[in-house]
Amino acid sequence: MKESMYSYFKPGIVHFMAFPETIRGEGPVYETVKKIACDDYFEAIEVTWMKDEQVRARTAKMLEASKIKVCYGAQPRLLTTGMNINDIDEVKRVEALNSLKEGVDEAKLLGSKALAFLSGNYEEDKKEDYYRALVKSTKELCEYGRERGVDIILEIFDYDIDKKSLIGPTELAKRFAVEIRQEHDNFGLMVDLSHIPMYRESIEEALHPIKDYIVHAHMGNTVIASPDLEGYGDSHPRFGFDGGENDTAELTMFLEELLRIGFLNKKNPPVVSFEVKPWKGEDADIVIANAKRTLNEAWLNVEKVSVVQIEAEDEVKQG
Repeated sequence: MKESMYSYFKPGIVHFMAFPETIRGEGPVYETVKKIACDDYFEAIEVTWMKDEQVRARTAKMLEASKIKVCYGAQPRLLTTGMNINDIDEVKRVEALNSLKEGVDEAKLLGSKALAFLSGNYEEDKKEDYYRALVKSTKELCEYGRERGVDIILEIFDYDIDKKSLIGPTELAKRFAVEIRQEHDNFGLMVDLSHIPMYRESIEEALHPIKDYIVHAHMGNTVIASPDLEGYGDSHPRFGFDGGENDTAELTMFLEELLRIGFLNKKNPPVVSFEVKPWKGEDADIVIANAKRTLNEAWLNVEKVSVVQIEAEDEVKQG
């Protein structure tokens, strides 16, 4: 597309994935966040917990000065600790919920107006029980966030390959979003290009049914053709990784569909972030440069479409 992508969305990056040594809230957090904050290609950064109070305060001050939009990903609070927000053991569920509430407070301190999380593992024969536990937790988290001016976002993950999260397929994500939105308007869904192949849906199938609930998006890659391949699972390798599912062509289709459903727009450009991770000794700066070049090329390939166009197509499909 000839028009600037910055008119339609704010390119961002998941800091703790690009620099995985920080994912547990420790390591060179300040130094690596600064790298992103100094790069004016990015208009947004997604950070996570920072265990050191002084590091957190310094980073918050730097982010405020940088004028970059801050988003908060609480996924590491659950994934690195084994906590499950939809645990049917009430004690364990509350433990996970309390951690996410701490995340809401930390998000606000860092300047983020939203917190993202993921659903946990489940047992198929008790799936509805796990679902009800997730609903209970999310409603409480949304209320906690509302009181502090922080929106709540559920990221859709795979349900049987790697993270094995309850949500999961798009159909269930829609059911969940509809139920939560009935009481909480500060809730939305996050879609991730790297996760879509893992729940075996096309880009259109994964986005169109939930277009009214998507508030955030990730761009990334995955390897799922065979467990024997390097980088198999939800490892977010760079674009062009050997055996990967997503590269320029798939990112182009993803952006086109996000444009078609009205998510990418000029009135209120949303955040669309890279989620890419260095693989076995790869240089983080090179992986980030790879992502930028891939997005630049994909955007040039995007064909301009509109919400009006897709609504007309819907009418034809519905007869």
